[in-house]
Amino acid sequence: MSPVNDSALRRALARARDGKTLDVTEATVLLHARDEHLDALLEHASRVRDAGLESAGRPGVVTYSRKVFIPLTRLCRDRCGYCTFATAPHKLDSPFLSPDEVLEIARQGAAMGCKEALFTLGDRPEDRWRQAREWLDAHGYDDTLSYVRAMAIRVLEETGLLPHLNPGVMSWRDLQRLKPVAPSMGMMLETTSRRLFEEKGQPHFGSPDKDPAVRLRVLEDAGRSNVPFTTGILIGIGETVQDRAESIFAIRRVAREYGGVQEVIVQNFRAKPDTAMRGMPDADLQELAATIAVTRLVLGPKARVQAPPNLVDAEYALMLRAGIDDWGGVSPLTPDHVNPERPWPQIEELAARTAAAGFALRERLTIYPEYVLAGEPWLDPRLSAHVAALADPETGLAREDAVLEGRSWQEPDGGFVPAGRVDLHVEVDTDGRTHDRRDDFDHVYGDWEALKDRLGTATPTTPGDVRQALRRAAADPAGLTDDEAVALLGADGEALEELAAIADDLRRQAAGDDVTYVVNRNINFTNVCYTGCRFCAFAQRRTDADAYTLSLDQVADRAQEAWEAGATEVCMQGGIHPDLPGTAYFDIAKAVKARTPDMHVHAFSPMEVINGASRTNLSVREWLEAAKEAGVDSLPGTAAEILDDDVRWVLTKGKLPASEWIDVITTAHKVGIPTTSTMMYGHVDNHLHWVRHIKLIRRLQEETGGFSEFVLLPFVHTSAPIYLAGIARPGPTARENRAVHALARILLHGAIGNIQCSWVKLQDDLCRQVLQGGVNDLGGTLMEETISRMAGSENGSYKTISELHAMVEATGRPARQRTTEYGVPSAERLAASAASDGVCQSVRRVLPLA
Repeated sequence: MSPVNDSALRRALARARDGKTLDVTEATVLLHARDEHLDALLEHASRVRDAGLESAGRPGVVTYSRKVFIPLTRLCRDRCGYCTFATAPHKLDSPFLSPDEVLEIARQGAAMGCKEALFTLGDRPEDRWRQAREWLDAHGYDDTLSYVRAMAIRVLEETGLLPHLNPGVMSWRDLQRLKPVAPSMGMMLETTSRRLFEEKGQPHFGSPDKDPAVRLRVLEDAGRSNVPFTTGILIGIGETVQDRAESIFAIRRVAREYGGVQEVIVQNFRAKPDTAMRGMPDADLQELAATIAVTRLVLGPKARVQAPPNLVDAEYALMLRAGIDDWGGVSPLTPDHVNPERPWPQIEELAARTAAAGFALRERLTIYPEYVLAGEPWLDPRLSAHVAALADPETGLAREDAVLEGRSWQEPDGGFVPAGRVDLHVEVDTDGRTHDRRDDFDHVYGDWEALKDRLGTATPTTPGDVRQALRRAAADPAGLTDDEAVALLGADGEALEELAAIADDLRRQAAGDDVTYVVNRNINFTNVCYTGCRFCAFAQRRTDADAYTLSLDQVADRAQEAWEAGATEVCMQGGIHPDLPGTAYFDIAKAVKARTPDMHVHAFSPMEVINGASRTNLSVREWLEAAKEAGVDSLPGTAAEILDDDVRWVLTKGKLPASEWIDVITTAHKVGIPTTSTMMYGHVDNHLHWVRHIKLIRRLQEETGGFSEFVLLPFVHTSAPIYLAGIARPGPTARENRAVHALARILLHGAIGNIQCSWVKLQDDLCRQVLQGGVNDLGGTLMEETISRMAGSENGSYKTISELHAMVEATGRPARQRTTEYGVPSAERLAASAASDGVCQSVRRVLPLA
């Protein structure tokens, strides 16, 4: 460790003393503190820790978790130079612990008062070891995480212990699968040093799961998924002091943005025999104390900071002075399988050591008290009873009198009981929404200021030659380069009129002159949702004044009303309600088909597909096949927004990544379920994002042929949280709307024949303009459009057939009713829709008496 200038150290200590926000350079300087400088650093860190405990309502309390350690498998695909946990198949009796072995450990732990079952295992061993793959196949598990999930449920049901899962690197979808079976999960970041990962001879070389970018993505995905997550850094493995500081700041960024980092472990390297790093010196304990103190100062008073007590020798008081407030998991039964040479201290000894330093030791659960007390969305309802049985309802800490006993793990009961403002679909046009934002606006979406940091400064695009781009668009529409397409999005005046004319010529070739529409009804069966989409004004907590959930009968009633009014389609989407069972989507489709067998069921966005697949533990393909069997005829290609994760993670906290959207859509096409495609634009994106999104849609269509149409959805800003927070712009301009509709027609020519505008989001006059610039479809009569109306759209919740025809009339083109598949409805359907004018009576606006 290189020495630092004494005056720089004193300046950084003074800033820490005064509570100033430290930067990476100052943190790096403070990591060098020793002797009297270290004493000052620890004093400042202790003060911050004490303020946090006071604010949390537990002054002077240091926590720990009484746990058992379940080493589900010691096989791993990585080759870390310091690890003694991972081993080879020939050194094991079996690649995995058997269910009986897992339960025996858990039962013994429960008998000794443990409340946490820590599942530790290597990363995806089946990718490296044939024996692991064969074991999983023989026992009926698709992968290691499927076995983890199954064993977590067994432990919950048969012992009452709460699983904490440490399975290594997980994808966003993996987190959706595992969240319902574990109150918390974890994965050490270890370090952000790429050198330790990329250079031969370094500890992480040859270990794909130790890529710092991948591990940071896991932390982010856990926050997006509302998973209380444990992480930390490992010091002394060859990283520089600046690497260490940068790692701490990386954790702070994720913690601020998503609020899901429940604890940060600062762990010191201990050399182990029979490892590549057996000759490396152990990390110095003063160095550890300085790192803990800097971690505390950087993360602040609300952070929970931990040091493993079996790795600090007798320096308990030093670590407490450094600012920890937790000792982590301590087992009275099982060894620390990662550090087997370091036995756990006895809990009585740990309590005495903690008391000697002036603190009281209290037991917590694997999920930290703040998340226990917060409940949803951090705690899945399938785990609520398990956690409540062990948690003190006042403090969120472990109950001293808790009785460990197994409790059934099952899908939540109910979910289809009608609740809340079930007439919102009508009242949104008469009474409006109760408030312009949710009561939890300040924290449910993450930290707004941190979000602004993520947004950064948009890279300006240099408009190309519009005239040249217009010539290319006319001659070779699909051959436009990104720069040329961006140039066209900037077209104005005569250039915009020429762009619209080119698009309209292509529209005429692809779809003729008819302006089509479908008589349909939107049925949003619930608006209870905790996903945290920052653009969505529809989602509500279950306790909010505007929240509602429909029963299956109410959904079927609305479908029947629509059928009687001549509809050929119901479009059904809803919030990600935590109480809905995994079969909810199948039940909804079956209910509609039972009441209206010939109704086309256009239902469930890719986000809902992932939610359903995760809850039923089915693959996406299996879930889609089951949905098709239940009566789903096509999927809406919503939840796309902009298919660029840099934009998506600003727009939404927890919605599916772009890759997952693509997987759901392409899988649907492969199993014979057609979909629409969409783009929501004009918020935190730029024109290049629009171009790349449309081109991606074209590429997918060329691969699968499963898109029926492309729907452009301009951002409605008025009540959108991200606009109210001052981050998004107020939607696209009229000029941009005209240009992007025309460009979509041009870029998709020869691939997708139908381009649809949204009358809900555009004024009638602007609809007419885009109809003269490439658009051939108006969508549907809708009957009840609640999502955009909740966001502030002023264009109503439905349009009658007469209103749609009147809108089109000025264009000189004929309007024609269609089916979902762009066919011609039967004579019976046409007659029924003509009689109702395409809208059922129950949703019609009541006209005042003359």
